[in-house]
Amino acid sequence: MTGIGAIATNPAISALIAAALYLATYLSFLRLLRYPRNWNPPTLPASLATAGLAALMVAQVALSPDGIDLAALVLSAAFVAVLFGIIAAPAIDFRPANRPGLRPVIGFLAKHGDYAGLGMLGPALAAGYAVPNVRLQGVLAAALALEMAWYLRARWTGRRRLYRLGDHDLQVLKAQAKGDLAGFAKRHGIRELVLSGGGAGWLGCAKDTHPCPFNLYLGRLGLNTAPCCREHLKHLCYTVACWLGDLGAVHWIDGGTLLGAVREGGQLLAWEDDIDISVLLDGDLTWDALAAAIAARGAREGYFVDLFKHKGYLAISYDAPGAWPLRWQRNRMRGEIRLDLVAFRPALSQGRPVLERGLLKGAMRLTESGAYGVAREIVLPTATIDFLGARIACPNQPEAYLRILYGDFEQVEYTYLDAAAAETRRPADVAG
Repeated sequence: MTGIGAIATNPAISALIAAALYLATYLSFLRLLRYPRNWNPPTLPASLATAGLAALMVAQVALSPDGIDLAALVLSAAFVAVLFGIIAAPAIDFRPANRPGLRPVIGFLAKHGDYAGLGMLGPALAAGYAVPNVRLQGVLAAALALEMAWYLRARWTGRRRLYRLGDHDLQVLKAQAKGDLAGFAKRHGIRELVLSGGGAGWLGCAKDTHPCPFNLYLGRLGLNTAPCCREHLKHLCYTVACWLGDLGAVHWIDGGTLLGAVREGGQLLAWEDDIDISVLLDGDLTWDALAAAIAARGAREGYFVDLFKHKGYLAISYDAPGAWPLRWQRNRMRGEIRLDLVAFRPALSQGRPVLERGLLKGAMRLTESGAYGVAREIVLPTATIDFLGARIACPNQPEAYLRILYGDFEQVEYTYLDAAAAETRRPADVAG
């Protein structure tokens, strides 16, 4: 056999092709994880693309001129399915309301997400030895090399610095730990907590480290936002507000960010997990112009920008964008310091001027176009409000805006917090 046929049947080349197909499937799957990290279901085209690559990889492993290698087909499909389940656990665990029956398994895998994939080393070696298929071995070798690279990246990140925990942070932590801080930290894998001499500090995340795991510490355990993360959220908020100001874009803080500014006297909610800013698309500022400008600033200044055009928002994260093609490995991180920038558009609904968005927020009413809106005069012209030591744009009538979103916004509700953890922290919040 000569030419293309000889190349295709060459064992080394076949193994390399299989490894390349695994890499393509892995990257496509990582990109798919951006959706559950943002509490959205994956789109059908993205899901089909990943499934198609996976099917092509398994077919390349199992098919040969001699027929179908059934053992290689089953082993490759099972190995990738289990490994991808491990890889997806931290992203799935972002969503507060994942299935209660699966929560312990998902939580365990997410907790050990930095190295859990290496647990497949034994099965991979056994499969590679039991089934002498070079294409299968190429897939297994590629998968384990990527898992080792991820483990090393997670371990060799930048240095953390010690932060002092505030009085309220410590009150809430002690309430959740029932006084046993060391046991609580060990039980839940809180590596950042430093106990010494009867005091407590926090080894804080930085721009060159993995962020603290928000979804666990806030949502599951009911702790306050870590002091490092509060600092980074403030920085991200004013950075993006500055970008929007440079664009001449009308914008305002929204959601829980606005709630903190109004109800908490210009502070973040104690359990805040992101920043919410809205921007008005009007005149020359189209979605494409906004997305291009924000993406360019993010790349230039070292912030990760993810676009969700069909949902009408951008997710801007504090960590720097990685190098292509592995930039989507960030979706394996257990936490994320993020700002959601949501686009509004002017419209008319029942003859009244409104500002509308594609995503439902709180109790916003459905508009005639099928979006969700608020009366224009409640937002425009924007005002300013004290927030984290400076002034920032807010709706013209912030209290009215918050009533639309949350009803009685003065009533504290522990949105997204585990019910038991929320009740445990309530006395500390009342005292605070």
